Amino acid sequence: MTSSYVPLLPGRESRPSRRGKLTALLLVFQGLFLGLFVEFVRYGPPAGSPAGSGPTIDHYYPMFQDVHVMIFVGFGFLMTFLKLYGYGSVGFNMLVAAFVLQWATLMRGFLYMEDNTINLDIKSMLTADFAAAAVLISYGAVLGKTTPVQLVVMAFLEIPFLVVNEWIGTVQFQALDIGGSMFVHVFGAYFGLTVARMLYRPEASDSTKEGANYNSDLFSMIGSVFLWMYWPSFNSALAVGDGRYRAVINTYLSLSACAVVTFAMSSAVDKDGRVNMVHVQNATLAGGVAVGTTADMMIQPWGALLIGIIAGTLSTVGFTVVQPFLARLKFHDTCGVNNLHGMPGLLAGVAGVVASLLKLCELGDRSAAVQAEFQMAALFVTIGIALLGGTITGIILQLPVWGKLQSEELFDDRANWEMPGDEDDCEPQPTASIITDAE
Repeated sequence: MTSSYVPLLPGRESRPSRRGKLTALLLVFQGLFLGLFVEFVRYGPPAGSPAGSGPTIDHYYPMFQDVHVMIFVGFGFLMTFLKLYGYGSVGFNMLVAAFVLQWATLMRGFLYMEDNTINLDIKSMLTADFAAAAVLISYGAVLGKTTPVQLVVMAFLEIPFLVVNEWIGTVQFQALDIGGSMFVHVFGAYFGLTVARMLYRPEASDSTKEGANYNSDLFSMIGSVFLWMYWPSFNSALAVGDGRYRAVINTYLSLSACAVVTFAMSSAVDKDGRVNMVHVQNATLAGGVAVGTTADMMIQPWGALLIGIIAGTLSTVGFTVVQPFLARLKFHDTCGVNNLHGMPGLLAGVAGVVASLLKLCELGDRSAAVQAEFQMAALFVTIGIALLGGTITGIILQLPVWGKLQSEELFDDRANWEMPGDEDDCEPQPTASIITDAE
C-alpha cells in the first residue's frame, strides 16, 4: 500500500492566500438573495391562503423529495471517484446546489412573476432542483480544477442562460421535454464542457491525482445507485395525469435495459473482457437521460427499452472513444459529462422529434411536422446558448480576481479543505484508509 498524495508546496507561507474571498463572496450573494426575497417573493397558493388553489404538496412532495436526494446525495457521491477529492465532490456539490436553489427561484420567478410578485410553491422548488442539476452537471466537467470562488461565480452566471433557454424552449417554441433531457442535461453538459475548454490547463491532463482507487470507486457507486433508483421520479415529477404514469414506466424500463447493455458493452470493449467501473457508474444512468424528453409520451414499453439499449451503447462508446478524442482537442472532461448527459441528451432530443412525427405526443393545434421542427429547434438553440454562455463564463472565470488552483493543488482536497490531522505549519498526514491505492 503506497500513499497517493503528492505533497503540496511545503509551508503555509508558500501557498496563495485565499482567506476572505469565499466568505465575502458568499455573504454578499446571500445578502443579495435575502433582499430580493424580501422585496419580491411570497407564498404561492395554497401555502399563502387556506382557501388558495394551486399545486398540492401531496401531489408533488414525494417526487420532490426523490429529486432532492438525487441532487444532494446522488450527484455528490457520484463525483467522489477522484481518490483525493472526496470532500470537494460532496461538499462543494452541497454548496453549489444550495446556492442555485435560491438564485434559480429568483431568476425563474422574474420571468413568470405576477403583479410584481414571485409566488413560491412546491412546483417552484422542483424546478429549482432541476436548475441545480444542470449546474452540477457543469461542475462535473470542471471537477477538481477550480477554486470554490470560481464555482460560485460559474453557478451565478450559468443560471440566467439556463432560465432564458428554458423560457425560449418551453414558452416560445412550446417544445416538450418533461424530463429535462434538453433543457437540463444537454445544456449543463455543453455549458460545462465549454467552460472546461476555456479553463484548459495541460497539467490537469497529466496529473497523477486525477484517478480513482478501490474505496473512492465504491463511494461513487453509492451515488450511481441512488440516481438509478430515483430517476423515474426525476422524469415524472412535473408530468400530470396518465403522462406521469407513463413517465415512471418508461424511465424504469429504459434504465433497466441500459444497465444490462452497459455491462455487455463494457466487457466487449475491454481486451480481457472485464467490466469497467467507470462505465457502470455512469453509462448505466444514460437510459434515464435518453428517455427524458419522451418519458410521458406513448412510446410503448418496447420503445423505452430500445432507447435504453441505444443509450447504454452510446455512453459506453463515448467513454471509450469520444472522451479521448475530445481530450486531444483540449476538452478536459473530468466526470465524462458528455458521455452521461451530453450525448444521451442529444439522443433524447432526436427521440422527441421522432415521437412528434409519429404523433405519440399531445400536438395541440400543431401538425406533427411543425411540432417536430420546434423540437429540433429547441435542441439546437439549447446547444447554442450553452456554448455561448460557457464561453462568456469561461472568459470571466479567467480573471485574476477569482484566483486559480496551482498545478499541485489540482484534484486535491487539501487546497480548500481542513483535513484530519492538519496543523498550522505542518503538512497533513491523511489516514491510509482514505488516501491509499489498493494493491
